[in-house]
Amino acid sequence: MNLKLSSFHKAYELLKPVVKRTPLELLSNFSEEMGCQIYAKREDLQVVRSYKVRGAYHMIASLPDEDRAKGVVCASAGNHAQGVAFACKELNVPCRIYMPETTPKQKIRQVQYHGNGQAVIIFAGDTFDQSYEAAKKESMETGKTLIPPFDHPQIVLGQGSVALEILEDLSEPLDYLFIPVGGGGLAAGIGPVFWSNSSTTRLIGVEPAGAPAMKKSIEQGQIVELDEIDTFTDGAAVKKVGDLTFPVCRDYLEKVVVVPEGLISKTILLLYNQNAIVAEPAGALALAAVELMKDELKGKRVGVIISGGNNDISRFPDFKERSLLYKNLKHYFIVRFPQRPGALKEFVAEVLGQDDDIVHFEYSKKTARENGPALVGVELKKSEDFEPLVRRMKDLGFFSKYVNDKQELMEFLL
Repeated sequence: MNLKLSSFHKAYELLKPVVKRTPLELLSNFSEEMGCQIYAKREDLQVVRSYKVRGAYHMIASLPDEDRAKGVVCASAGNHAQGVAFACKELNVPCRIYMPETTPKQKIRQVQYHGNGQAVIIFAGDTFDQSYEAAKKESMETGKTLIPPFDHPQIVLGQGSVALEILEDLSEPLDYLFIPVGGGGLAAGIGPVFWSNSSTTRLIGVEPAGAPAMKKSIEQGQIVELDEIDTFTDGAAVKKVGDLTFPVCRDYLEKVVVVPEGLISKTILLLYNQNAIVAEPAGALALAAVELMKDELKGKRVGVIISGGNNDISRFPDFKERSLLYKNLKHYFIVRFPQRPGALKEFVAEVLGQDDDIVHFEYSKKTARENGPALVGVELKKSEDFEPLVRRMKDLGFFSKYVNDKQELMEFLL
């Protein structure tokens, strides 16, 4: 893929009248906690609350008139779909958008809103990859142009405008820039621009632990298709990275870091509670990775891209649950209550610590609460309270099984 710097500048000029020039903000609270200066590129404030509009608009605007007249098709879990819908509304181009059945309702509503009658939504499959296959099939059968979410030069050139804005806003170079990676379109757009203008900046790709397609591909020297992915970080959860984006990311990224979903959840909640920033899981991905590398980043100038803010508030209980589990503050046990009167009262009075709370209690209706097993969730104030809790549980005969480390059981709780 020939990505000349002049082509990035040309794309940037085309996008200037349409996309929002998003701010580059110092996150003072995160900077103080991590011991470095952290600057966030706020693409959550973009016109469709995601950087994806940049690549989508650039590609559609670059199509010949006859191709635009036919209409376009795309597949997306949400943000790319919104970008395509917005671009098609602005350019008066009809579009058909394939989305996974699992797409959050909030993103579906936003696609309908931004499309304003130009976008028709079709649900196909449970993952992006299944939807993408359906979109490709329609493109081949009808001759409509397929607007891919990441694997096309025009998409990559559009996403590169993020890098040009960051560079214009900097008073001095960044030491590190953390870039969220799904299919690799954003990283492929940023890499060549930074290499040409700020070659000392170390570019770090960031993927969710449940979908590390780029990391595995770079490690094996070829594109690897994952058998299964966790769609929690829906904006960055793909089984296979792009044929065009892979070699660019391989050449320009210093490394790819994978972030546990619990840490992503923790970061989402901190951004919301402390900074009033609503970030989706993929949007919080880059900032979350800073915590994993904070020892290396002491005293450095660090950039992160908050890539999207299309979040559904109904997901926040899940974010809280995953965050508490990640911080070792929430623990689930199978508790075997001894066959004696007052066992439940004894558990509360003698087993729980002063700051421990029962936040989940589930028992079989076939047994009484005080003489049968129960699933008990305990929330701690400090992670170091865990071992004393387990010790008291065992000493008094309540302990049966610890659930957190048993994936097959935790799947019923998350």
